[in-house]
Amino acid sequence: MRVARRFLISGRVQGVGFRYFTEDVATREGVAGWVRNLPDDRVEAYVEGETEAVTRVERALRQGPRGARVDAVDVETQEPSGRYLDFTIR
Repeated sequence: MRVARRFLISGRVQGVGFRYFTEDVATREGVAGWVRNLPDDRVEAYVEGETEAVTRVERALRQGPRGARVDAVDVETQEPSGRYLDFTIR
């Protein structure tokens, strides 16, 4: 079953390679979407794919890369759009 989730990650998540980490995990899991830095020092990600793969990406986002400190992850379930063919950094 295809699902889509939007994540807002806060903590020390900018300047530590978080977007590249997210892109790597998403690509390995075969999900589509994007990740970007926000002006308020959070990272936003939209991930769409099979339920199990999206859940594994979420688990990785909650850990983050070495050097990051994830304080909170807000998750919003969305309707899969099918607009994205791969995963990109914005």
